[in-house]
Amino acid sequence: MKPAPMTCDEASRKLLGRPADEISELERTVIERIIARGAISRDLSADADDMTFGQRLADRVAAIGGSWAFIIGFGVVLVAWVGLNAWALGVAGVKPFDPYPFIFLNLMLSMLAALQAPVIMMSQNRQAIKDREAARHDYEVNLKAELEIMALHEKLDALRDHDLAEMIRQQTALLRQLSA
Repeated sequence: MKPAPMTCDEASRKLLGRPADEISELERTVIERIIARGAISRDLSADADDMTFGQRLADRVAAIGGSWAFIIGFGVVLVAWVGLNAWALGVAGVKPFDPYPFIFLNLMLSMLAALQAPVIMMSQNRQAIKDREAARHDYEVNLKAELEIMALHEKLDALRDHDLAEMIRQQTALLRQLSA
């Protein structure tokens, strides 16, 4: 006959040493999964499918803006801008469109920074949320593994105790036979 399944309170008292009304929601979830013998791990990368257009765009801008390709390309554009306006157009006899001190270039750089910084911060905030979710998931999986290992230790201890009791019973029976 199969034993009745444990309640959440019984499992909580046995595995965590506290009643179910004193454990966190996260611990309750893990205990319930242990009772149901269900898996708790899941693929967190599948959650990336439900991102909005703005979130995907922010991630893409942050990925491009934080790359060496962007920094090198932007450096090349700056050198070309300054070179073109300070030297090349003067040599060609054409009036530079942004003469020294490059006020239009400063305006463009300020606008780029004003737009790029909040977008990168949005991406970082969303990444921080993903990191917290991943840490929570890791904690759930680790807690379940730890509790399952504890339960296995208890089962092994019970088997060992049963085997020892059986060996003692057999030895006692043999000793009675020998002394008789």
